[in-house]
Amino acid sequence: MCADTSHSDALSRHKGMNVKVTRQVALGLFIVSGLYVGVWAYFAPQHWHETFPGFGRSWLPQLGPYNQHLAKDTGAMYLALAVLSVIALRYVRSNPMVQTTGAAWLTFNILHLVYHVQHLHVYDTIDQILNVVLLSAQTIIAAALLVPLTHAPRPAEFRSRPARAPGRTDGTTTTRT
Repeated sequence: MCADTSHSDALSRHKGMNVKVTRQVALGLFIVSGLYVGVWAYFAPQHWHETFPGFGRSWLPQLGPYNQHLAKDTGAMYLALAVLSVIALRYVRSNPMVQTTGAAWLTFNILHLVYHVQHLHVYDTIDQILNVVLLSAQTIIAAALLVPLTHAPRPAEFRSRPARAPGRTDGTTTTRT
């Protein structure tokens, strides 16, 4: 029975490590993506509008005229999500932190994907495929951040909370040993 318990503990730790590595990779990708789009859109908004996503492709002019305010706001939003992702990476073992970050990216990516799927007709075939594949991948990666670590550390405020003495109803507490 001890062997089964230690085997299951080892599997649980292995799964936890896989989730942690998945979180690190996902957050790293979102940091790179957020900085790539954010810096470009905020600091060179017209160039971003004319040439995004780069690599000889251009996806934004087909969707409407250039608007500096909208472009800079898009850049600022991506930069904010990148900062949130950096913080989540720093606290990668915190379920609430990583899951909140994942929920923010997931909300954005689902809405972003839905918009682009509704407007695929403005692109040629390769750009249609790239839009669907890249935006779907980002949505899946964001969803992966919602998976909890099995052995996440407890927040500090729960570690030092005194326990009630057994059988006491008067609110008297005793410290845990």
